[in-house]
Amino acid sequence: MCGITGWVSFDRDLATERPMLDAMTETMSCRGPDAEGVWIERHAALGHRRLAVIDIEGGKQPMTVTTPDGNLAMTYSGEAYNFTELRDELRRRGHQFRTDSDTEVVLHGYLEWGAAVAEHLNGMYAFAVWDGRVEKLVMIRDRMGVKPFYYYPTADGVLFGSEPKAILANPLAERVVDLTGLRELIAFTKAPGNAVWSGMREVVPGTVVTVDRNGVREHTYWRLETTRHTDDTDTTVGHVRELLDDIVRRQLIADVPRCVLLSGGLDSSAITGLASGQLAAQGEKVRSFAVDFTGQTENFVPDDLRPTPDGPYVHDVAAHASTEHTDIVLDHTTLSDPDIRRKVIAARDLPAGLGDMDASLYLLFKAIRERSTVALSGESADEIFGGYKWFHEPHVQQADMFPWIAAFAAARAPGQQPGEMFTTDLMAGLDLGDYLNDGYRTAVAEVEPLDGDTEHERRMRVISYLHLTRFVRVLLDRKDRMSMAVGLEVRVPFCDHRLVEYVYNTPWSMKTFDGREKSLLRAATRNVLPQSVAERVKSPYPSTQEPQYAADLQLQAKELLTDRDHAVFGLVDRTWLTEMVQRDPGTLDVGIRNGLERTLDLGVWLDMYRPEVRMS
Repeated sequence: MCGITGWVSFDRDLATERPMLDAMTETMSCRGPDAEGVWIERHAALGHRRLAVIDIEGGKQPMTVTTPDGNLAMTYSGEAYNFTELRDELRRRGHQFRTDSDTEVVLHGYLEWGAAVAEHLNGMYAFAVWDGRVEKLVMIRDRMGVKPFYYYPTADGVLFGSEPKAILANPLAERVVDLTGLRELIAFTKAPGNAVWSGMREVVPGTVVTVDRNGVREHTYWRLETTRHTDDTDTTVGHVRELLDDIVRRQLIADVPRCVLLSGGLDSSAITGLASGQLAAQGEKVRSFAVDFTGQTENFVPDDLRPTPDGPYVHDVAAHASTEHTDIVLDHTTLSDPDIRRKVIAARDLPAGLGDMDASLYLLFKAIRERSTVALSGESADEIFGGYKWFHEPHVQQADMFPWIAAFAAARAPGQQPGEMFTTDLMAGLDLGDYLNDGYRTAVAEVEPLDGDTEHERRMRVISYLHLTRFVRVLLDRKDRMSMAVGLEVRVPFCDHRLVEYVYNTPWSMKTFDGREKSLLRAATRNVLPQSVAERVKSPYPSTQEPQYAADLQLQAKELLTDRDHAVFGLVDRTWLTEMVQRDPGTLDVGIRNGLERTLDLGVWLDMYRPEVRMS
């Protein structure tokens, strides 16, 4: 896993711009702590920071190939899990290889198939190829958007990078956030292509972006398509298991220490059980890690989102799968540490406002990185198999809105509405209702109907599509930024496109054949799970219940209020914040606490990035 960046300019000689390319590349150092490389020709400059995972010595980048018609250079981030098969095929086609890296396989794949190499890859990847034979840049991103990729068109070319910070290091990129960007920050959805920063774009998952002297063009090489599912339930369960066995086998391949992330839920426990069985056959034990909070299990209070604490289930799985397990236990002081908040904002380039859930994930990954370089995660199973509670609530199923937003709105009490913390001028300018409605209608129009579907099946297909193309991308981006901020590669087996395509087209009645959520996954992996986890009700990523954490937030917000001229008060209502810091921290509900976290995140972001915020 790595960090990539680059600059294409058709009107200048980039050979004189080495210092700027170095500065752009250096911003990616956290993503690639093992090595740095740059490559420059007259009109193209590529930078790379490497996290060595496969072929430690041979996979250095940018990687080049010389042909009679010109040079090709590639900067690549990710993993191609089928690279051994592709290398064999390319050898049969006459290609010769100097290394054992998947990077070289992808570059030779481009030589053979051009941009269509993407259709041959199984994995998570974001890479750019400068094709000197025809002077064009080709940028390609994986199907599900596991790896981030951004670009910024300029007057004579383009800037690009794994993260916005690489692009923003170049003065050609303006640090501007307009109303569209602010809407993305506040509304919990992800419009394809939107990068929040004005003028910047995201390479849409499953897309090839080509830049040459004629401009920028996009081509979609993969999207979720509707097909008829003909397998019966037993066959479907069996095929899901076959796919998962193959996916986990591929994703355990690495030349560095590996581990699994374990929450005690069905998703991560299934990956842990499968990985444990495969490694046991090789005489190895799987290492597992979980995050927990001081006193959380002993003092846990059930709520609508989290009915049970994770700890007991984590330990059941660790014992059942015979893992080498470690709990990473965090206290409120560490979670609320302003320095950790700054690290999280720097990692995400944006004030995401998830507070302790971002901080704990960052701290979990940081602790894991001291022991492992690669981790397998259960991320995305809920979106694929229908695991969230709101998938099964009739009022959400029938809502003419993104399901998670409908669910959150229904769960909020007065005083928890998301707009209350912001100024009235900001909320009026944002017009979030129309923004969300427009985005929702656009997304629904993308769904291909299937003849013969009942109205309920059609609706559940739409809900599944919305989660797989809008909701999951928010979570995948969070996972990538928090892990790569500490140089940890997190793989996501459930995002294998073969599994996604198959389960997406499985009827909803089959996905819930036992009357519960995630029926297919539970049935396919039951033999590797302890009974307690197989029967556990869904519980989201944990959040601390320690009242002192809320008190810490209030103290920091009080300090922010002493700066009457702080830019944050152009967005956040000072009166609201003044009232919230005076309340008893033990009585703060989740909505108010989240508002405090968002306010502090915004304040740190404005201080660190100094964006120009355009409200009109």
